[in-house]
Amino acid sequence: MTAYSTTVRALHLVTNAAWFGGSLMGAVGLNPAAQEGDDLKERAEIADRGWNAWGPVQGGAIALHLLSGIAILGDNRRRTRTHTPTTVAVVAKTALTGAALAASAAAYLNGARLGEAREKADHDPVARRRSRELSQRLSWLQWATPLTTGGLLVLDAFLGEQQRGVAGLLDDPTSLLRRR
Repeated sequence: MTAYSTTVRALHLVTNAAWFGGSLMGAVGLNPAAQEGDDLKERAEIADRGWNAWGPVQGGAIALHLLSGIAILGDNRRRTRTHTPTTVAVVAKTALTGAALAASAAAYLNGARLGEAREKADHDPVARRRSRELSQRLSWLQWATPLTTGGLLVLDAFLGEQQRGVAGLLDDPTSLLRRR
Protein backbone atom coordinates (compact mmCIF):
# COMPACT_ATOMS: atom_id res chain seq x y z
CA MET A 1 0.00 0.00 0.00
CA THR A 2 1.42 3.34 -1.00
CA ALA A 3 1.43 6.60 0.92
CA TYR A 4 -1.04 7.91 -1.67
CA SER A 5 -3.48 5.06 -0.99
CA THR A 6 -3.16 5.48 2.76
CA THR A 7 -3.74 9.24 2.51
CA VAL A 8 -6.77 8.86 0.27
CA ARG A 9 -8.28 6.13 2.47
CA ALA A 10 -7.71 8.18 5.61
CA LEU A 11 -9.31 11.22 3.97
CA HIS A 12 -12.27 9.08 2.93
CA LEU A 13 -12.80 7.78 6.46
CA VAL A 14 -12.26 11.12 8.20
CA THR A 15 -14.68 12.94 5.90
CA ASN A 16 -17.30 10.22 6.40
CA ALA A 17 -16.76 10.54 10.16
CA ALA A 18 -17.34 14.30 9.91
CA TRP A 19 -20.48 13.76 7.82
CA PHE A 20 -21.76 11.12 10.25
CA GLY A 21 -20.76 12.96 13.42
CA GLY A 22 -22.07 16.34 12.36
CA SER A 23 -25.45 14.99 11.38
CA LEU A 24 -25.68 12.91 14.55
CA MET A 25 -24.74 15.91 16.70
CA GLY A 26 -27.45 17.92 14.98
CA ALA A 27 -30.09 15.28 15.62
CA VAL A 28 -29.03 14.60 19.21
CA GLY A 29 -27.80 18.00 20.37
CA LEU A 30 -28.40 21.06 18.22
CA ASN A 31 -32.01 20.55 17.18
CA PRO A 32 -33.21 19.63 20.70
CA ALA A 33 -31.22 22.56 22.16
CA ALA A 34 -32.89 24.92 19.69
CA GLN A 35 -36.25 23.95 21.21
CA GLU A 36 -35.24 25.88 24.33
CA GLY A 37 -36.00 29.15 22.56
CA ASP A 38 -38.93 31.23 23.81
CA ASP A 39 -40.93 31.18 20.57
CA LEU A 40 -40.87 29.57 17.15
CA LYS A 41 -38.90 32.42 15.61
CA GLU A 42 -36.16 32.27 18.26
CA ARG A 43 -35.99 28.47 17.95
CA ALA A 44 -35.55 28.79 14.20
CA GLU A 45 -32.79 31.38 14.65
CA ILE A 46 -30.88 29.16 17.11
CA ALA A 47 -31.03 26.13 14.82
CA ASP A 48 -30.17 28.29 11.80
CA ARG A 49 -27.05 29.70 13.47
CA GLY A 50 -25.77 26.23 14.32
CA TRP A 51 -26.50 24.66 10.94
CA ASN A 52 -25.15 27.70 9.04
CA ALA A 53 -21.88 27.40 10.94
CA TRP A 54 -21.64 23.66 10.30
CA GLY A 55 -22.93 23.70 6.71
CA PRO A 56 -19.67 24.66 4.94
CA VAL A 57 -17.71 22.08 6.95
CA GLN A 58 -20.24 19.37 6.17
CA GLY A 59 -20.36 20.39 2.50
CA GLY A 60 -16.58 20.22 2.26
CA ALA A 61 -16.54 16.85 4.02
CA ILE A 62 -19.13 15.45 1.62
CA ALA A 63 -17.27 16.75 -1.45
CA LEU A 64 -13.94 15.34 -0.26
CA HIS A 65 -15.62 12.07 0.68
CA LEU A 66 -16.98 11.68 -2.83
CA LEU A 67 -13.68 12.61 -4.48
CA SER A 68 -11.66 10.27 -2.27
CA GLY A 69 -14.18 7.50 -2.93
CA ILE A 70 -13.66 7.90 -6.67
CA ALA A 71 -9.88 7.79 -6.14
CA ILE A 72 -10.17 4.60 -4.05
CA LEU A 73 -12.37 3.01 -6.69
CA GLY A 74 -9.80 3.89 -9.35
CA ASP A 75 -7.01 2.49 -7.21
CA ASN A 76 -8.91 -0.79 -6.67
CA ARG A 77 -10.60 -1.11 -10.06
CA ARG A 78 -9.19 -4.56 -10.80
CA ARG A 79 -10.19 -6.05 -7.43
CA THR A 80 -13.59 -4.39 -7.68
CA ARG A 81 -14.19 -6.07 -11.05
CA THR A 82 -12.84 -9.52 -10.19
CA HIS A 83 -13.52 -10.13 -6.47
CA THR A 84 -17.26 -10.72 -5.99
CA PRO A 85 -17.53 -9.77 -2.27
CA THR A 86 -15.74 -6.50 -3.03
CA THR A 87 -17.96 -5.84 -6.06
CA VAL A 88 -21.11 -6.39 -3.99
CA ALA A 89 -19.83 -4.17 -1.16
CA VAL A 90 -18.85 -1.38 -3.60
CA VAL A 91 -22.28 -1.48 -5.27
CA ALA A 92 -23.97 -1.39 -1.84
CA LYS A 93 -21.69 1.43 -0.72
CA THR A 94 -22.45 3.43 -3.86
CA ALA A 95 -26.20 3.01 -3.32
CA LEU A 96 -25.88 3.92 0.36
CA THR A 97 -23.79 6.98 -0.52
CA GLY A 98 -26.57 8.07 -2.88
CA ALA A 99 -29.11 7.59 -0.08
CA ALA A 100 -26.92 9.58 2.34
CA LEU A 101 -26.62 12.41 -0.20
CA ALA A 102 -30.39 12.40 -0.76
CA ALA A 103 -31.06 12.37 2.99
CA SER A 104 -28.62 15.22 3.60
CA ALA A 105 -30.10 17.31 0.80
CA ALA A 106 -33.67 16.62 1.90
CA ALA A 107 -32.87 17.48 5.53
CA TYR A 108 -31.13 20.68 4.43
CA LEU A 109 -34.07 21.79 2.25
CA ASN A 110 -36.68 20.85 4.85
CA GLY A 111 -34.70 22.61 7.57
CA ALA A 112 -34.45 25.79 5.49
CA ARG A 113 -38.19 25.70 4.74
CA LEU A 114 -38.96 25.03 8.39
CA GLY A 115 -36.89 28.04 9.44
CA GLU A 116 -38.79 30.26 7.02
CA ALA A 117 -42.17 28.90 8.15
CA ARG A 118 -41.30 29.30 11.84
CA GLU A 119 -40.33 32.93 11.35
CA LYS A 120 -43.89 33.65 10.17
CA ALA A 121 -45.72 31.11 12.35
CA ASP A 122 -46.50 33.44 15.25
CA HIS A 123 -48.73 35.62 13.04
CA ASP A 124 -49.73 33.34 10.14
CA PRO A 125 -51.91 30.23 10.67
CA VAL A 126 -50.90 28.78 7.28
CA ALA A 127 -47.21 29.14 8.18
CA ARG A 128 -47.93 27.61 11.60
CA ARG A 129 -49.53 24.55 9.97
CA ARG A 130 -46.68 24.32 7.44
CA SER A 131 -44.20 24.58 10.31
CA ARG A 132 -45.82 21.60 12.07
CA GLU A 133 -45.79 19.51 8.87
CA LEU A 134 -42.15 20.30 8.13
CA SER A 135 -41.16 19.70 11.74
CA GLN A 136 -42.76 16.23 11.68
CA ARG A 137 -41.00 15.35 8.43
CA LEU A 138 -37.68 16.66 9.70
CA SER A 139 -38.00 14.76 12.99
CA TRP A 140 -37.47 11.44 11.15
CA LEU A 141 -35.49 12.78 8.21
CA GLN A 142 -32.71 14.15 10.46
CA TRP A 143 -31.92 10.56 11.48
CA ALA A 144 -31.60 9.30 7.90
CA THR A 145 -28.16 10.90 7.38
CA PRO A 146 -26.44 9.43 10.46
CA LEU A 147 -28.02 6.03 9.73
CA THR A 148 -26.82 5.96 6.13
CA THR A 149 -23.37 7.40 6.82
CA GLY A 150 -23.01 4.97 9.74
CA GLY A 151 -23.79 2.19 7.27
CA LEU A 152 -21.00 3.54 5.06
CA LEU A 153 -18.58 3.24 7.98
CA VAL A 154 -19.62 -0.39 8.46
CA LEU A 155 -19.09 -1.13 4.76
CA ASP A 156 -15.66 0.53 4.92
CA ALA A 157 -14.78 -1.81 7.80
CA PHE A 158 -15.97 -4.77 5.71
CA LEU A 159 -13.91 -3.64 2.72
CA GLY A 160 -10.88 -3.23 4.97
CA GLU A 161 -11.34 -6.80 6.13
CA GLN A 162 -11.36 -7.92 2.49
CA GLN A 163 -7.78 -6.66 2.14
CA ARG A 164 -6.50 -8.16 5.36
CA GLY A 165 -3.98 -10.94 5.29
CA VAL A 166 -3.36 -13.45 8.05
CA ALA A 167 -5.96 -14.05 10.77
CA GLY A 168 -5.94 -11.58 13.60
CA LEU A 169 -6.87 -11.54 17.27
CA LEU A 170 -10.59 -11.25 16.58
CA ASP A 171 -10.74 -14.36 14.38
CA ASP A 172 -11.71 -17.83 15.52
CA PRO A 173 -8.91 -18.94 17.91
CA THR A 174 -8.88 -22.43 16.42
CA SER A 175 -7.93 -21.00 13.03
CA LEU A 176 -4.51 -20.17 14.49
CA LEU A 177 -3.99 -23.83 15.43
CA ARG A 178 -5.01 -25.06 11.96
CA ARG A 179 -2.34 -22.93 10.28
CA ARG A 180 0.55 -24.81 11.87
